[in-house]
Amino acid sequence: MMNKHNYLLSLVFFSMMVAVGVVISPILRVEGMCPMAHLINITMAVFMGPWYSFLCALAIGLIRMAVMGIPPLALTGAIFGATLSGILYRVSKGKIWAAVLGEIIGTGLIGSVLSYPVMTYLWGRTGLTWMFYVPSFLMGTIIGGSIAYILLKSMSRSGILENIQRKLGVQKFVETNE
Repeated sequence: MMNKHNYLLSLVFFSMMVAVGVVISPILRVEGMCPMAHLINITMAVFMGPWYSFLCALAIGLIRMAVMGIPPLALTGAIFGATLSGILYRVSKGKIWAAVLGEIIGTGLIGSVLSYPVMTYLWGRTGLTWMFYVPSFLMGTIIGGSIAYILLKSMSRSGILENIQRKLGVQKFVETNE
């Protein structure tokens, strides 16, 4: 069970990641491609697990939609990958590549295909096909996932990743040698 200090640290870290996600999301952003959001999703998945990663992606998406006028792609392009990233990271017992793969599958494939009905029927966009967002979502997840992989591998090698996970009290494992 998480003690009060770890719980407070987790809430502060979560809030900080939401704030960072909102601020850096416009970097390299074009409609359907937001690589910095994928960096945040994977980082949250590895540091705190699927539930926190999902909530972080949801919070960032809602704030971006409300404040920046971003379409619902802010949600469809984040929540599925964030959640699957955390699930695959846990199932793989701490493999960073599995977290990246979860983001690519969850956002690049599932989220991109589910964006079609959302953008067509709820947002009123015309001329779209089921595969319309797949190329841009995949490219965004590959860019953001590559950055996250390099960052997290570096943190893992130096022992920082394990230290952060231990202090957050959420994850109990670090990537083993692949």
